Amino acid sequence: MPSADVDARALIGDGTSVWHLAQIREYARIGAECIVGRGAYIGTGVKLGDRCKVQNSALIYEPAILGEGVFIGPGVVLTNDLYPRAITEDGRLKAATDWEATGVTIGRGAAIGARAVCVAPVTIGDWATVAAGAVVTRDVPAFALVAGVPARQIAWVGPAGRKLELRDGRYVCPATGTEFIETEGVLSHA
Repeated sequence: MPSADVDARALIGDGTSVWHLAQIREYARIGAECIVGRGAYIGTGVKLGDRCKVQNSALIYEPAILGEGVFIGPGVVLTNDLYPRAITEDGRLKAATDWEATGVTIGRGAAIGARAVCVAPVTIGDWATVAAGAVVTRDVPAFALVAGVPARQIAWVGPAGRKLELRDGRYVCPATGTEFIETEGVLSHA
């Protein structure tokens, strides 16, 4: 899209679409077959795996890393500053050298709902789902469904995105029939 601002030093994979008013900063690496929505911001050096979808007005600050097939809903924010301040203790305007960016890491197939905020440093596990409007302040296990402020786990979900059903001591995906077992708070394929 001609109205997008894509730095010449960014790497954009084959078949990726970048929409109106999106900004992709220097050294960002966007995988193949991704969609970057209208007004989305992808920070310096951010990495997106193949087939990711970043919806309109999402803000992905460096040094975020998104695995393959990650969904980022509209208005999602991935932060990068543990101690945000505009000025130093002595009143000088903070420069890039006055802070160290820390990122959010999102695993394969995970989904972050509209207007959710992930406060760095956190890791969202493979196939996890963060509900719309949630504020994630700690790591989210693979396959977990988290919601609220702060986000808390409320269920397990499978790769189809559906809430898993507990049947005879196993978690079962109602869409695919795939079975999972939970061992000490960790879900894995049965």
